[in-house]
Amino acid sequence: MRSTRGLPTGWAALLCLLAALACLLHPSASVKEHDFKKCDQSGFCKRNRAYADNAAAHSSTWSSPYEVLPETAIFKDGQWQAVIIKTISNGEKAALPITVSLLKSGVARVSIDEEKRQKKDVELRHNSKARKERYNEAENWVIVGGLELDKRAQVAFQDKSQVNIKYGGDDNFEVDIKFSPFEVEFKRDGESHIRFNDRGLFNMEHWRPKIEREKPEGDESKAGDNAQTESGEDESTWWDETFGGNTDSKPRGPESVAMDISFVGYEQVFGIPEHTGSISLKQTRGGDGNHHEPYRLYNTDVFEYILDSPMTLYGAIPFMQAHRRDSSVGVFWLNAAETWVDIVKAQDNKNPLSLSKGAKISTHTHWISEAGILDAFVFLGPTPRDLTKKYGELTGYTAMPQEFSVGYHQCRWNYISDDDVKDVDRRMDKYKIPYDVIWLDIEYTEEKKYFTWDPHSFGDPTGMGQQLDAHGRKLVVIIDPHIKKVDNYAVSSEMLSNDFAVHNKDDEVYEGWCWPGSSNWIDCFDPKANEWWKSLFRYDSFKGTLENTFLWNDMNEPSVFNGPETTMPKDNIHFGNWEHRDVHNLNGLTFHNASWEAMVSRKKGEKRRPFILTRSFYAGSQRLGAMWTGDNQANWEHLAASIPMVLNQGISGFPFAGADVGGFFGNPDKDLMARWYQAGIFYPFMRAHAHIDSRRREPYMLGEPYTEILTKTLRLRYSLLPSWYTAFFHANRDGSPIVRPMVWTHPSEESGFAIDDQLFLGTTGLLAKPIVEKDKFSTDIWIPDDEIYFDYTTYQIYKTQKNKRVTVDAAIDSVPLLMRGGHIFPRRDIPRRSSAAMRSDDYTLVVTVSKDGSAEGDLYADDGDTFDHEKGQYIYRKFRLANGTLSSAEGDGGRAKSGKAGSWLKAMGEVRVDRIVIVGAPASLNIKEVQISSEGKTWAVKVEYHGAEKGRAAFASLGRVGARIGEDWSMKL
Repeated sequence: MRSTRGLPTGWAALLCLLAALACLLHPSASVKEHDFKKCDQSGFCKRNRAYADNAAAHSSTWSSPYEVLPETAIFKDGQWQAVIIKTISNGEKAALPITVSLLKSGVARVSIDEEKRQKKDVELRHNSKARKERYNEAENWVIVGGLELDKRAQVAFQDKSQVNIKYGGDDNFEVDIKFSPFEVEFKRDGESHIRFNDRGLFNMEHWRPKIEREKPEGDESKAGDNAQTESGEDESTWWDETFGGNTDSKPRGPESVAMDISFVGYEQVFGIPEHTGSISLKQTRGGDGNHHEPYRLYNTDVFEYILDSPMTLYGAIPFMQAHRRDSSVGVFWLNAAETWVDIVKAQDNKNPLSLSKGAKISTHTHWISEAGILDAFVFLGPTPRDLTKKYGELTGYTAMPQEFSVGYHQCRWNYISDDDVKDVDRRMDKYKIPYDVIWLDIEYTEEKKYFTWDPHSFGDPTGMGQQLDAHGRKLVVIIDPHIKKVDNYAVSSEMLSNDFAVHNKDDEVYEGWCWPGSSNWIDCFDPKANEWWKSLFRYDSFKGTLENTFLWNDMNEPSVFNGPETTMPKDNIHFGNWEHRDVHNLNGLTFHNASWEAMVSRKKGEKRRPFILTRSFYAGSQRLGAMWTGDNQANWEHLAASIPMVLNQGISGFPFAGADVGGFFGNPDKDLMARWYQAGIFYPFMRAHAHIDSRRREPYMLGEPYTEILTKTLRLRYSLLPSWYTAFFHANRDGSPIVRPMVWTHPSEESGFAIDDQLFLGTTGLLAKPIVEKDKFSTDIWIPDDEIYFDYTTYQIYKTQKNKRVTVDAAIDSVPLLMRGGHIFPRRDIPRRSSAAMRSDDYTLVVTVSKDGSAEGDLYADDGDTFDHEKGQYIYRKFRLANGTLSSAEGDGGRAKSGKAGSWLKAMGEVRVDRIVIVGAPASLNIKEVQISSEGKTWAVKVEYHGAEKGRAAFASLGRVGARIGEDWSMKL
């Protein structure tokens, strides 16, 4: 607040009153931000930013104090190793072993550790039980493959000052390692793309003992930790650090690691979720429209988060991509500690503040982590598809979901009883509103004790689950990692007696506050704790749960109401004696993983895919389920922000993402609800959710015409479920985003890179741009190519031009949705109550004919429940229109089928192609029938042809087709 000193008393009082009212009216904007650290309140971030400022201020004389000892360098079987020496100001030196691993996939890995800590040749303060090493086990949780070394890699040149190594399948990748000062440069086809330490900001805070200094007489300001070293370094946050009334004891002292990474010739960078704002990341050193703070990666429960901000949110994926025309590269910074990332864009070889037009711009990033080793993976592309594929090879691809989870989820905090749940289920059917899942928040438990049911409100959970099951629907219940500390609660007593809880800095069981009040936290880094956790989910243990009960993991950052920044103290101790600071960003993943293992072992012999939603996540969490963007607000701004947030998750390797439809906090008006559902049907994960204090807003509560608008919207989602499921299949196979931004689909069109309010759905060619502004009934859609585009509903042809926009009308009951020419996508058109009810329905194929008369597409289907698809029990078809022939052929994506057809595959033998709609149909289809051939038979299929008129494309409807969906067929058009 600005000072009121010097103002007349009346004015000062009035300003204070206005300020107080502003706080009441805008709590999230005025208060919440201050509950979380800025860089200058985070000691290691402040120190490393100052280090960067000092380097910039003395750029003409600055030299990095790190150099490689040439005599230590060894190269063998694709791996280069050496020792970096850090020269300390007092003349001492610290040894930092470095390994550069060149992987068979074409990815490179740079790892740097600290020899003194490796050898445990350090002393810890406060008699701490913490490990002495730098944390080096993140890969055990994150990396699942892709680490095979490229033994064909060869040293092309070396001397006492540098080494050049060629690697990659065609030897078109190379790495230059310069010894003094230390620098690493990655090239593709002879051109530099990524540089480490080219600005000399690499900084690994070496271990040093704490020197207790005497207080200078009469000068308290220089006493203790406020004293400076002889070199002028500020020690004030080396040994202890306080924020918000909590003090971090730091038994290992300062141990941050930082590196500057430059993307040479790349003006735009993307990724590093989770943050609000555009997918094209902003600069962080101030200036017009830029941020003043670095992007922060520190998973935290941010209540009522603000928009367009680099501040931390619930999850962290330290994977950044850089794109320019026809070239994409990326870096994955594998560090689970608190991390900050600065971004500056500068004209090459010029003053960084000068961005004159026409100059070649590079993006310079500065990565700063509090602890752990430096471990970074480099991807040289050259396409966005290469980046997401190679990243997925390392960290895993998106789990193939339960089919129901791609449908619509109905949730609020809280449905008040099992009768309430059953009533919502009945009323959704009464109004013919499709949905698949109903959710229970924390109020279903008895006094916030997980694995229990409130005996008064949920006295018959089995009956509730059975009614849902009879309608083909599922129940999701919430289970959080905090366990209520109370007598006569078996889960608590078992966890404590077996020592499965996180410890505090004194190596005693940590106690904090969350929803149940006093709580302890399960330590999912402990394998034995995980085994115990699995036992709690068995049907005979968690009574009232059925085969249609699934799971929601919330508050797993972890959220601790009385903890520093609403989370766990950094000096807490986990299994293996690692400090919480070392593993913080992994915590949500480990809890998610424990729950995944529990769900697949609920019953002996039951092999079913789990569905688990998580709020906190890290790289690798995509293997385990879905995420959502947390506690958003019911306003237009948060609706608009949800689309870039979901798109950014997709290109960052975790595409099963969504936002609370309608907004969690507040009461959306009916137009906002309509528009949010129209946006929500294009989230891979679609769940309506609301705060306990908000009004009930199930779709049938809105009244007409809004109930019908929402129902129509949901039916569009359900008709396209086969296309959605096929998009998940591609994400599961190669890491492709499920909903795709223009930068991913059209990497040659730079003018589309920053566009993040429209998307393509998988391989369908469906281009959507939801309306996200109040009282707006049309929108302009950017067209990325010269292909023809049709309106999804009317088949109107849009006169499109590459890199131009077309205006699409969208009344309150419609969503702007175009179909790109050249695609074939599957639908199921019979309205049903749930995805389970659609399982045996026949398919409709929609063919959008391209300018050259061709089209292609695909369909993936499996039983949507078990892991039998991994044994070849699935259907994958590729459809093609070429040279006047439309055909379906086996399209197996690289996995050979094996074994006999199981029950699902046999049942699919009776599922057929019912109808084919050809948009942009040629005049040659103006006939009564066409011939189709399949399985050695030929028969006639009726044709209804509609000629082009008034801007609408010609289209033809072919049906009943009758070919089995899993068999080859062809028809001459």
